[in-house]
Amino acid sequence: MATSLTITRTNGNVPKTLAGSDHVSALVAYMPQSDIPESFAGEPVQALSTISAAEAAGIGDDASSWHVRALHYHLSEVYRLNSGVSLYVGIFARPDKYDFGEIETVQRYAGGDIRQAVVWAPDREVDAADLTALQGVAGGLDADNAPLSVVYCPRVTAVGDLPTDLAGSDKSRVSVCIAQAGSGTAKELYESDDNAGGASVTAAGVVLGILSSASVHQCIAWVKQFPSGVSLPAFGDGTLYRDTDKATLEKLDAARYLFLQTHTGQTGSYFNDSHTMDSATSDYSAIELVRTMDKAVRGIRTYLTPELGGNLYVDPETGKLRSYSVSHLQTVAARAIEDMEKAGELSGYTVEIDPDQDVLSTSTVEVVIKQVSVGVMRRIDVKIGYTTQTE
Repeated sequence: MATSLTITRTNGNVPKTLAGSDHVSALVAYMPQSDIPESFAGEPVQALSTISAAEAAGIGDDASSWHVRALHYHLSEVYRLNSGVSLYVGIFARPDKYDFGEIETVQRYAGGDIRQAVVWAPDREVDAADLTALQGVAGGLDADNAPLSVVYCPRVTAVGDLPTDLAGSDKSRVSVCIAQAGSGTAKELYESDDNAGGASVTAAGVVLGILSSASVHQCIAWVKQFPSGVSLPAFGDGTLYRDTDKATLEKLDAARYLFLQTHTGQTGSYFNDSHTMDSATSDYSAIELVRTMDKAVRGIRTYLTPELGGNLYVDPETGKLRSYSVSHLQTVAARAIEDMEKAGELSGYTVEIDPDQDVLSTSTVEVVIKQVSVGVMRRIDVKIGYTTQTE
C-alpha cells in the first residue's frame, strides 16, 4: 500500500467568545422533581454554553422525560441562534407556589453577570400574580446592582382565552412569550403521547437565542436582523398563526404578548414586537429600552464607584465646586455612555453637574445624566399613486 496521510476534520463544539457581557443569559426551567436530571439534583444551576455540554449533563433528546427532551430542544434553539452565548441553565422542581426566587439563585450563581433570563414554566398558565412576583424578583436584583430582563414562557391552554389585562405600570422587567413552532420538533413534542397534560413547548429557546444575540438597543422584531428560523409559527396551544383571526392577533399584541408572526413577501417568521408588560406609554415599554438603560447604569456605576471617598475642591470665595472637579466627574460619569454612543447603542447624552451644590455640608454630588435612546421603526406608511408628472 502506498504511503498516505489522512486528516479528518471534527467539530469540537468549541464555543465562540463574544465581546462584553450583553450575551450572558439564563434559562430557568421548572419540571416535576422526578424528571430533573441526576447531575442537577445537587447542583441546580450549571454553565452550559454548548449542546454537547448540555447532553453531558443529562439533557438529551432521547431522554425518557418529556420535560428534559423539550429542554434539549430549547437549548438547541438557543445555540442555533447564538453560538457565542454564555448560558446558565437552572432546573428546579415545580413548586406548590411560584415566587420565582429561583431567578435570584441563578443570578447569584453567575455573580450578577446575567443580562436576560427566560423562565420556562410549560405547565403553568400566566396570571397577574406571576407577573407581580417576576417583577418583584427582578426589581430586587436591580436594587442589588444585578439587573436583568425576564421573558416568561408559560403554558397556553387556549390562545383566544388569554387574559388581556395583565399589562400595566411597574412591569418593565417582565415580558410574556406565547409563541411556539407549529412544525418540526416542537410539534412532535407538543403532540407526544407523554405530554398528556397538554404542557406548552413554547419558544423559550428561540426568544432567548435572539435576545442574547441582539445588541442592547436592538428590537428583537427587526425583520432584516432577527429571523426566527421557525417556518410555521404557532401559539402555545398548537394553534397556527395563519389560522388565527386578525382581530385576535391585534388583541394579543395590544395586550403586549410576544409571539411569532409572518410578513408578506418574507420567508420564515419574526417576533411581533419587543413588548415588556409595562404600560405602553412607559419609558421602559420595550425590552431594548430596559437593556440599554441597564447597560448604562452598570457602566456608570463601574466608573463612578472608585471616586467614592475622594476629595472635592471648592472655590474658597464662592463655595462653588472648582471647575476642574466638575470637569473630572463629568468625564468619569460619561465614559460608559460615551462608549455606548460610539457603539450606536445611544443617539446621544449629556452629563450635568451643578457647581453651586453645597458639597462641604452634604458631602454629596448630584450628577444628572440624560440619554437619547435609539428609535425603532415599528410602522412604515407609504403613499403611492399615479400622477401626470413626477414634479
